[in-house]
Parts: sequence; C-alpha cells; structure tokens
Amino acid sequence: MSYRSDRLAHELKVQISLILSREMRDPRIGLTTVTDARVSPDLRYARVFVSVFGSPDDQKQALAALNQGAGFVRRLLSSRLRLRHSPEVTFEFDQSVQHGARMEEILNEVKKETSDFTAPRDEEQKLGDAPER
Repeated sequence: MSYRSDRLAHELKVQISLILSREMRDPRIGLTTVTDARVSPDLRYARVFVSVFGSPDDQKQALAALNQGAGFVRRLLSSRLRLRHSPEVTFEFDQSVQHGARMEEILNEVKKETSDFTAPRDEEQKLGDAPER
C-alpha cells in the first residue's frame, strides 16, 4: 500500500472506532472492536475488519448490523475526513483474534506436555543423582 492509503486506513480505523462506540445505537453491535482497515489504491473502497465478543450467532448479527449501517458510517466519515470521495465501507469479521487464541491454546498444550516429560529429570537432579546418558 502507498503512504496515502496507509494513512487513510489508519484514520478510518480510528474514526470508525469512535463512530461505533459513540454514535451507532444498534444493540446488535454489542462489543465490537475495529482491528484493521484496508483501502483500495484509488481510495474509493475500504474493508474494515472487526472483532466481536460473543457467541457465533452474536457475531453474525453484529456483522449484519454493521453492513446495514455502512451508509450511516460513510456519511459520518465524509463529514469528518477531508476527501474528494468518501470510501464505500464494507465490514468483515477478523478471524485473526480466534486464530491467535487457538495458537495460544496449542502452545499451552505443548508446554504442558513437555513439562510432564522434564519433571522427573528435574527431580533426579535435585536429589543429586547424575543423569544417565
């Protein structure tokens, strides 16, 4: 991405976060966090990635509500940003948070398994016995 589209993506992320937290009144949105924004090279289209706390049903409802309110968000953005054309906003669910949680879970399992294997060896060394080779 170019410098200008990077700057616009960052500003969109900040402004949309404020709009969702302060001005959107739809109860289906719930606890929604804007995690990333990507802008097309011509600055006409923006994909906004969101993370929603709750069940998968809550997440689907929140995403549907956000996409229904995309016109409202675009109108507010046009008044806040000084651009010739306000980008068309689409919301997408960001699965990186779920992937990160799954990776954390896998790492904890591996750590637990390796600690089970190393625990007897640690006890032998504490007792003063030389480890066998």
